[in-house]
Amino acid sequence: MLDSISTGDRNADSAVEKRVLLLKPRGFCAGVVRAIDIVKIALDTFGAPIYVRREIVHNRYVVNELAEKGAIFVHEIDDVPDGQRVIYSAHGVSPAVRDRSKGRNLKVIDATCPLVTKVHIEAVKFAKQGYSLVLIGHRDHDEIEGTLGEAPDVTQVVSSVQEVEALQVPDPNRVAYLTQTTLSLDEARDIIHALKAKFPNIAGPHSQDICYATENRQVAVRNVAHNADLVLVVGSTNSSNSNRLVEVSRNLGTNGYLIDNSSAIDPKWLEGVRNVAVTAGASAPEVLVEDVVNYLRLNGFGSVEEVEVMPENVRFGLPPEIIQAIGGAGGGQPVPVN
Repeated sequence: MLDSISTGDRNADSAVEKRVLLLKPRGFCAGVVRAIDIVKIALDTFGAPIYVRREIVHNRYVVNELAEKGAIFVHEIDDVPDGQRVIYSAHGVSPAVRDRSKGRNLKVIDATCPLVTKVHIEAVKFAKQGYSLVLIGHRDHDEIEGTLGEAPDVTQVVSSVQEVEALQVPDPNRVAYLTQTTLSLDEARDIIHALKAKFPNIAGPHSQDICYATENRQVAVRNVAHNADLVLVVGSTNSSNSNRLVEVSRNLGTNGYLIDNSSAIDPKWLEGVRNVAVTAGASAPEVLVEDVVNYLRLNGFGSVEEVEVMPENVRFGLPPEIIQAIGGAGGGQPVPVN
């Protein structure tokens, strides 16, 4: 466990020590914990191999760890042998993928994050009500690909305010927007503002689509960045929410870098630095955070202060597919593993 040192415990001399500000909340969100648990439980229950479409979560360490246990990661459903068991990643899939799975007689376990499923349901609802749909997000992201597939004929993806200006729809009074769950709050706000200016009657979700964990980690960086000379974000380069944390820091004028682990730290980043804030994207495991903190300790940052910005206690249950499958295999309902 990492030590936590409160402000009250530091004396006047320690105030000039090099220190690590360890942000909380950080790391795994409930959707990531659930997805990883699903793969581990499936492997324990059915044995290897278990196929997984795309990376279960966007973190190379996690993917490699599960691969060592027998998970086989494939790019498309077509790469899974007929009749085998396959898990959909936390980012969700399109109806076309589900149809292909049925056609191949695959045994599907759906690890889609419930908050992503919420956006899919909203997309279907707006499409059935005759709306043109604007999906705010990054075109190359797995989550956007899945959501877009729910209503491709009426959905356009926008990634910037400039792209909003070019939008054309059949009826400007029947437009709705949804967002990727892992966007920057500032980025989404600016695009939504532009959409409302272009389409004054635009509809949106009842509650924001950006997930609680993405928001909480961004708020934590925003609250601490002004006290730090450097922000290190633990996460993989294909993790959208991890990249957004770096952007939040840099937009506030504090140098920020995305790192997979301590080996990615450039010693030059630490020159002249007294306070380093450390956080982790929602798909980065705590073991990598500990690795980074230990590296910083060995490089003169002897004080580690955990800074909790807000509590986070969200939990998601297992999907019915895995509970039913385990019941059919003669086992009881499993206890999620960490």
